[in-house]
Parts: sequence; structure tokens; C-alpha cells
Amino acid sequence: MKLISWNVNGIRAAERKGFLEWFAKESPDILCLQETKAHPDQLGFELTRPEGYHAHFSSSVVKKGYSGVVTYSKQKPIAVQEGMGIEKFDQEGRIITTEFETFILLNVYFPNGKARDERLQYKMEFYEAFLKHIESLRQSGKKVIFCGDVNTAHKAIDLARPKDNERVSGFLPIEREWMDRVVAKGYVDTLRKFHAEPELYTWWSMRSGARARNVGWRIDYFFVQSELASCVADAFTWPEVVGSDHCPVGIELKI
Repeated sequence: MKLISWNVNGIRAAERKGFLEWFAKESPDILCLQETKAHPDQLGFELTRPEGYHAHFSSSVVKKGYSGVVTYSKQKPIAVQEGMGIEKFDQEGRIITTEFETFILLNVYFPNGKARDERLQYKMEFYEAFLKHIESLRQSGKKVIFCGDVNTAHKAIDLARPKDNERVSGFLPIEREWMDRVVAKGYVDTLRKFHAEPELYTWWSMRSGARARNVGWRIDYFFVQSELASCVADAFTWPEVVGSDHCPVGIELKI
């Protein structure tokens, strides 16, 4: 199975840039999109019901044109859930969970903490609630995979200029420590299972030609619980795919 995750920075903008053609060509088994910035009623049939796929959306009720996720899957999920049962997080449309026979997949657009202190606090509260949520799923016997824009670069290798960003949200010690705890709990960063090399970034500022110079950050991830790690045959980033300030990331799953 090929699973792909991509922060499209607006699904309607991505559609204008050739998203549907790319989607049809690659034909992943599951595609998770973040930052869709649209409700399904604002989208055409090709995005809400693409041929051969089941589509499940979670959209912001705080304001339109903000946040949002969608999961497209060839196989119909056994169950689908929006959010994690906490209103202040769920109202921003940041999580869609799809359950299949052999695993449960959480497609997540984690908050950005750069705007102001209150948003950093919100992000850290979201992080804590999310870790408790997936641990509870795991303890109930589910095999957990989560993917999406985590909005934090975990290690110095995961961004081009770590020293310059030590006091910037997205590379703060408290954010990175949370990711340390995720790994300590037994969740595997799938890309690093296969690729130890530097300069594997997934987001680039739209200013100063950062993408052309590969001055980026790796903030998009696929994590699997350790019991599933042996089922991951490959993991990759796709920097050559344009249409957003992020690039897709993915895994090949043999399960």
C-alpha cells in the first residue's frame, strides 16, 4: 500500500496547479491532505468524490478558508472520526481518523505556534492531548499510524539553519522535547528508518527563493507505532512535486 501525506496550503489553489492530474497519475491507496482551507460544499465533485476513492473531510467551524484536512482512500474505512473529542481543538478541523482492518490512521494538521504566545500555548496543549489520544487508541488494541504537518522540525538535521531558529516556534526546545517523548513512547519516524542523510526537507519559505536553494524544514511526517515498523517497506519525501510550499511525504506499507 502506498500512503501519501501533503499539506497543500489550500486545496482549491492546489487544484488550479494540477493537483487532480497528479493525484490520478500517482493513484495512492490513501492520500491525506492538510490545510485544505475549504469546506466540502465549496468544492467540486472531482475533489469531494474523486473516482475510485472514499473522501472524508474535517473542516474548521471557527472560520472558512482556514485549516482543514481530508483523507482519500480506495478502501472504505471501517469507521471514521473527526477530531479527538475536545471541542477547542476539534472546531479547527485538524484531525480525521480512518480505521481499517489492520491499522488506524490519523491525518493531522498540527497547530502553528509562530503567530503569538497564545497560539504556542494552544499548540502545546494540542500536542499533549494528541499524545494521550493515540496512546489510548493503542492501549485499546489499535495499530496506530499518524501523519501530517507536525509544524516542528525534530532534530538539527531536519532544518537548514538550526542555530538561527533555536528561538523560533517550530524548533523550540519544548516542541522538540514533545517529539522526543513521541519517539520514547514507541512511535517510529518512518523516514529516518530508511534515510539518515541531511537536507531532506518538506517545507520552504515562499520568500527569497528558499526552495530553489533548499533552505527548508522537515515538518511533515509519517509515524507508526513500533509494532508496525517492520511493515514499512520504504519512506520518502517528494520535493520535486510542486503546487504548495510543502512537498508530499509517504510510506510503502506491506500489511
